Amino acid sequence: MNSPFAPVAPLHKLSSSLPPPISFASGATAARAAQQPAETYAALDLGTNNCRLLVARGMGRSFRIIDAFSRIVRLGEGLAASGVLSEAAMARTIEALKICAGKVAHRKVTRARYVATEACRRATNCAEFVERVHSDTGFAIEIISTDEEARLVVAGCAPLLDRRIPYACVFDIGGGSTELVWLRVPRDPRAPPRVEGFISLPHGVVTLSDRYGGREVTVAIYDAMVAEMRAAILPFEERHSIAARIARRDVQMLGSSGTVTTLAGIHMKLPRYNRAMVDGSVLDFDSVREVSQRLAGMSYAARAAHPCIGGDRADLVLAGCAILEAICLLWPVGRLRVADRGIREGILLGLLDARAL
Repeated sequence: MNSPFAPVAPLHKLSSSLPPPISFASGATAARAAQQPAETYAALDLGTNNCRLLVARGMGRSFRIIDAFSRIVRLGEGLAASGVLSEAAMARTIEALKICAGKVAHRKVTRARYVATEACRRATNCAEFVERVHSDTGFAIEIISTDEEARLVVAGCAPLLDRRIPYACVFDIGGGSTELVWLRVPRDPRAPPRVEGFISLPHGVVTLSDRYGGREVTVAIYDAMVAEMRAAILPFEERHSIAARIARRDVQMLGSSGTVTTLAGIHMKLPRYNRAMVDGSVLDFDSVREVSQRLAGMSYAARAAHPCIGGDRADLVLAGCAILEAICLLWPVGRLRVADRGIREGILLGLLDARAL
């Protein structure tokens, strides 16, 4: 039987409206780049659950990643019930952002963009939080719209799209929301994908776990999460008739989220998570279902002990599985490409493109 995992697709060079992909240079290439003056860029993605930073050095029309940081901060913990960011969540997040600020200073970053998404969009005390962040770290956090969030995800993931398949469903399962983007994919690698439709749903791994619970998830609870998510997606399907395109084999699926990367890592039986092996791999829907069922059958302690999950995500992973399963049931493409990239890469590409203006 063939492996469901395919090698990473070639990183095509796209037009200026969708900048070229990030490269990860090393050895002689990196040494040559180091001899030339280059700007250093930083991209921060502050989500409902995670705080992520990438620092990169420009290399012509691409980048070399020189530093990174990721920490689960749960900024949106309890937000659905209270409507505000809690003091504990803000304190955790600011501590993580201080580490990011230290990296930005150490790497002498010359251009940067720091964005926040769903938790800050929804919280009534967000202005207070943003002011505290600026005071404590110097970061000017930009709260981006759902449209801008989706645009950045698509820009960051575009190099993984298969140009031979004319349509794509791209999704990003976040902590506080799930973004779905319906794309037309031109065969010409120089032409950027065209957005045909977009929706941001207020269903994420944190929001569902807050409401349904994430430690002890029965079959009935899991099925309820799947049903709720499927009902939320259905109007988008009806508006764009995506299933009809799938029946004609005209659709590819690409997922950018911790859920899909975690499931891919588990399916590959990795002793610890490995981005180089996961990013760009292909996961078939049977494997999605098998891994999801296996996780649902585990105790909370067993999930926490798994090297691809850990204690910080053990109570969130089943909500992510339920969201993913709803997507797979409604749109039976049969396989999805796994992207361990998204908003941060989209930001970096935008910073590079802005430099050229």
